[in-house]
Amino acid sequence: MTNTWRAAVRRSEINSIIKEMEELVRAHGFHLPPFCSWTPEEWEAKGHECDEIRECMLGWDITDFGSGDFDHVGFALITIRNGKLGSIYTKPYAEKLIMLREGQTAPMHYHWYKREDIINRGGGDLIISVRNGLEDRSYDDKPVKVYLDGVTKTVPSGYGVVIPPGSSISLPQYQYHDFAVVPGTGTILIGEVSMCNDDNNDNCFYNGAGRFPEIEEDEKPYRLLCNEYPEAKD
Repeated sequence: MTNTWRAAVRRSEINSIIKEMEELVRAHGFHLPPFCSWTPEEWEAKGHECDEIRECMLGWDITDFGSGDFDHVGFALITIRNGKLGSIYTKPYAEKLIMLREGQTAPMHYHWYKREDIINRGGGDLIISVRNGLEDRSYDDKPVKVYLDGVTKTVPSGYGVVIPPGSSISLPQYQYHDFAVVPGTGTILIGEVSMCNDDNNDNCFYNGAGRFPEIEEDEKPYRLLCNEYPEAKD
């Protein structure tokens, strides 16, 4: 399994996606923290007072998981809050917002450390397929226990659990899952509440995938991504 990128993502596409998600967030009455609207020029003036944002990778994140096809594999997200294990940023939790368009999927993966709740904040119906992952990155065919808004159920391996608006699923460590939209229901605003998030070390993709894209700079950035912040000048 590899984590190599097969294609770059154009900056113009990233800019357009971020604007689309800003509009989706507004449409659902959600308000973002101030750092989500800082321009690249404003970031150049930010000092060490913003180190938590830099080191915990708060802010915008666009990925196509190395597919080169964001319209079908990938999503946009914002990390709103996060801690960092082994650092001075001792929050044991994280929160994200995710925009998943109809027709998009996210590759099957699990987390070694992070347990997470995935919440449908509004829009279409979310479908999450689940399997029992193993330490060697494979999975078995045994039934899967799922946790849906305080209700425990057992479903067949590979079953697609439908999460309508307002509902959620709690995903334990080593539980393989992917994301898709029920056809005909439209773009979804997804919430994620979890243990600390570490996208550099805690994602196990079944078929291998990249996480952060190479970018073709065809226009100026509208917002910086969470792995692009300049270092503090003071």
